[in-house]
Amino acid sequence: MRIKTSREKRILILKTAVRWILYYIVIFAGFIFMTSGTLKKPVILIPIALCISVGNNQLASAATGAICGFLIDISCGKLFGYNAVVLTAFCILISLVFELYLKNKFINVLIATAAVSFISGWLDYKFYYEMWNYENVEIIFREVTLPVWLYTVVSSVFVFLIIKLINHFLMPREHLTIEEVINNIKQNG
Repeated sequence: MRIKTSREKRILILKTAVRWILYYIVIFAGFIFMTSGTLKKPVILIPIALCISVGNNQLASAATGAICGFLIDISCGKLFGYNAVVLTAFCILISLVFELYLKNKFINVLIATAAVSFISGWLDYKFYYEMWNYENVEIIFREVTLPVWLYTVVSSVFVFLIIKLINHFLMPREHLTIEEVINNIKQNG
């Protein structure tokens, strides 16, 4: 294992700080987008939180999920903390699944975003409408929840590209020493 010099450590700290500043600029831009306009718009903070969680550890994913969840609660007028709990759990799960099993590919992120946003929308529908036995409540699911889900999945394409660009330039890369490369070559064949 190679020991990092103080210059490399400073560069790593600087890149990490700039990356997280850019992440939170994207998050607050998504929040501003969600608070403006009509009811039928994507819940853009879900794909933002999931895309950030894909490339980071569980603690950073939990913090990002909680912040994005609180911002969703504020912008949608929901019970404060409801989406924070749900999104935090999903962000930790996504972080673990991508760390252990899946690669950071567009199709994997798109499927994860589709699943999480559908479950989130379905839970909102169940807890806020169907549970109270309103008349013709299925119209809300068909006319509002499903289009919002579809818009959220489509918006994840653009979010993925933005987060991928940030990660491409600012995500720290591990450097291998010559000994580690030789050992890897010997082990693999």
